[in-house]
Amino acid sequence: MANVVLYRKYRPQTFAEVVGQEHVVQTLTNAISSEGLPAQPATQAQAGLLSHAYLFAGPRGSGKTSLARLLAKSLNCQGRKNREPCNKCSSCLEINQGNAIDLVEIDAASNRGIDEIRELRDGIKFAPTKSKYRVFIIDEAHQLTKEAANALLKTLEEPPSHAIFVLATTEIHKMIPTIISRCQRFDFRKLTASEIVKQLENISQKEGVKAEKAALELIAVNSQGAARDAIGMLDQAITFCTGAKDKEITVQEIRDLLGLVEAKVVSQFVEHLKKKDAKGAINYLNAIYEKGTDLEVFAKALTNHLRDILVFHITQESDVGFGAQELQRMLKIFLQVQSQMKYATIPQLPLELAIVEFLNPEQK
Repeated sequence: MANVVLYRKYRPQTFAEVVGQEHVVQTLTNAISSEGLPAQPATQAQAGLLSHAYLFAGPRGSGKTSLARLLAKSLNCQGRKNREPCNKCSSCLEINQGNAIDLVEIDAASNRGIDEIRELRDGIKFAPTKSKYRVFIIDEAHQLTKEAANALLKTLEEPPSHAIFVLATTEIHKMIPTIISRCQRFDFRKLTASEIVKQLENISQKEGVKAEKAALELIAVNSQGAARDAIGMLDQAITFCTGAKDKEITVQEIRDLLGLVEAKVVSQFVEHLKKKDAKGAINYLNAIYEKGTDLEVFAKALTNHLRDILVFHITQESDVGFGAQELQRMLKIFLQVQSQMKYATIPQLPLELAIVEFLNPEQK
């Protein structure tokens, strides 16, 4: 049997397993409850909470598609009790295995044209094959062409009773307002580092893998709130450690895998700036470059470090070797460097110019 990537293996199969997005889970499960149970239809007082179209907006890796599948699975579950799918009936198993006929998933990034949406409109007329609802999940819906979006709008205005749409997007500002107004909108948030660490600890335990908590925290910070990315990093780390007896995933291994720059490398560079030592800063920069340091990663780590110094200086009112205005000016200079570096033919040059600009402002 082929190995399954951890993100797919540990994709939530019930609403109780969803990490974060409590406001979305609560509203969706209330709507599902309003449908009643398969053997006990909803009362008139309960009915009416389920929308024909949902819009899930938020950053990548925040659970939009997973919750869309959960909604489809729970609504069509033949053995559902209360709000959760049973994960045992044929409908649940087909969705879990990715071969459910009445769940249609469309990637708008590659199926964005008018022809694809017309085909969808033609297919939506047909009743579900074996389920109560046909659920259509359109991922990256903002990538639909204008013509395709307008065609979809007509379907959303007068959908058949057996159809439910879930549109997912990472860039809601690119969606046409009329589509947004036809949907019940949910804004997904990035997960906190503590939420991601808890999830990684749970997966590590189930996989029988030892990991330093600090290593998992480093993964969480670098995932930028995306659970999918964090689990992918953990998967990579586990693969790296496979075969080593009693091996524990360490902070250093995560740094190596992700190509991160050690804090001491950044702080030593900043010491040259504190001393107003332009020559020393440039020599140090070239030395770490010769050792293989990715200078784009270094520049990002540097701005994060300077930001931490600025916040500490303001909140703790402590001497950090720079004044507040000096720190602000330095941050602006090195932030500009990040956008310049990707186009630089000489990797060191943008940082070298930034050093000169900061330490010799009169020569700007």
